[in-house]
Amino acid sequence: MKQVSKILLPLSSARNSEAAFVSGANFARRFSAHLAVLHVRSDGRDIAPLAGEGLTGGMVEELIASAEKEGGKRSREVQNAFEDFASRTPDIEAVPPRIPFPQGRPSMSFNVLKGAESEVIPWHARLSDFTLVPHPDSGDEVSSSEALHAVLFDSGRPAVIAPRIPMPHFVKRVCIAWNGTAEAASALRGVLAWASTSERVRVLHCEDYQRRGPDAREVVDYLSMHGIAADRQEFQAIDRDIGKGLLGACQDFGADMLAMGAYSHSRLRQLILGGVTRHVLENNTQLVLMSR
Repeated sequence: MKQVSKILLPLSSARNSEAAFVSGANFARRFSAHLAVLHVRSDGRDIAPLAGEGLTGGMVEELIASAEKEGGKRSREVQNAFEDFASRTPDIEAVPPRIPFPQGRPSMSFNVLKGAESEVIPWHARLSDFTLVPHPDSGDEVSSSEALHAVLFDSGRPAVIAPRIPMPHFVKRVCIAWNGTAEAASALRGVLAWASTSERVRVLHCEDYQRRGPDAREVVDYLSMHGIAADRQEFQAIDRDIGKGLLGACQDFGADMLAMGAYSHSRLRQLILGGVTRHVLENNTQLVLMSR
């Protein structure tokens, strides 16, 4: 049964877009799916309520005009990046951003919508099989990570974070980080599409990472019911850091993709104290599928 038909790729800017485009194209090829590239352009009029007191009507209008100009510039940059990539990828058909999309062959589209990323992106993510997000480390930009968190917390669908450097080949080796939580179970379900067509799959577990719930042996049994042969490997924290140990185990395995639950603790707690999710987001060199 086909598990992936539509992939959403939100781009707030052209930064880190190449690696995301390459990953998205590979996914579209692998699953004969549609890659829906979306740019959300902010509405300059939304600035007015935030302008504060003490500003004249003319000053507010000037702020709105400036925001509209900047938004238009970003939109053109993203569209140019898409059109450039599409011209270099003739095997994937570029089509208008409307359903029905071509069936049985890879395709891609580009669309610009006005609104707030935190609302528009989850809306579209809910009717996509997963959302591909450019790496959050994009210079001074914070929109990418905001898009990631919007997908994780408000879409009910998994997010796949692209690496900083384009990975030109298909996913061949998959690691699944398992700790028994509902978040890990959601990531496990989301990665089946890749695991079922990969050369090797490994379940990674650690005593200090495990929570109450099924253990790694049961995960291997579950995967076998889907026709997926997997082994399991215990990893150790490095310098008392579970995230570092997890990424080290992925590197040892030569993983192209890591699937894991995101924010088993609250996002605020992880931002303040650190955590496995945060470490992986800041240091991953492979594709990472995250789910809550």
